[in-house]
Amino acid sequence: MNRLLILLLALSLPLCLGAEESKVDPAALQHSVEQLRSAIGRWQVQTEFLNEDGSVAKAVDGSYEFEWVVPDRVVRGRNEIPEMKQASGILFYINEAAAIIEMAAVGRDGKLWVMTGPLGSEERLSQVYATADGGKGQLRFTRFNVEDDRFESRMEYTDDGGKTWK
Repeated sequence: MNRLLILLLALSLPLCLGAEESKVDPAALQHSVEQLRSAIGRWQVQTEFLNEDGSVAKAVDGSYEFEWVVPDRVVRGRNEIPEMKQASGILFYINEAAAIIEMAAVGRDGKLWVMTGPLGSEERLSQVYATADGGKGQLRFTRFNVEDDRFESRMEYTDDGGKTWK
């Protein structure tokens, strides 16, 4: 009898936990869902590499392609920049329980980059990484000038703990 009671309790625990009311801001969640939805499809992109003064040092053409894995929650994709012989696999997803939107990417070098931001935000930060000179760096991705069929984005880095971004 005790075993049956323990088994029933164990089976019902996930149902009780799932019934807990979500504390996620519905507008922020919807905004993040729209970010995923707008990524679906194939995109021709141009990536610009900037000099310290902000002028364009080099521009290369490439593509992104995204499709649903779990509608409104998980997207998988691929990025290619043929001129640089660069390709990466991408996973773009919403973690509602943690109230975050993340994009994880890994390329030929095997380095996993995870860019994380709060639900509803157009900004995501990478994990902190070791720089060539022994310091610490971090990347920041920001999406802006968002329209129905286009957006602009910027990838910046900091090597001073976020005081300045380049």
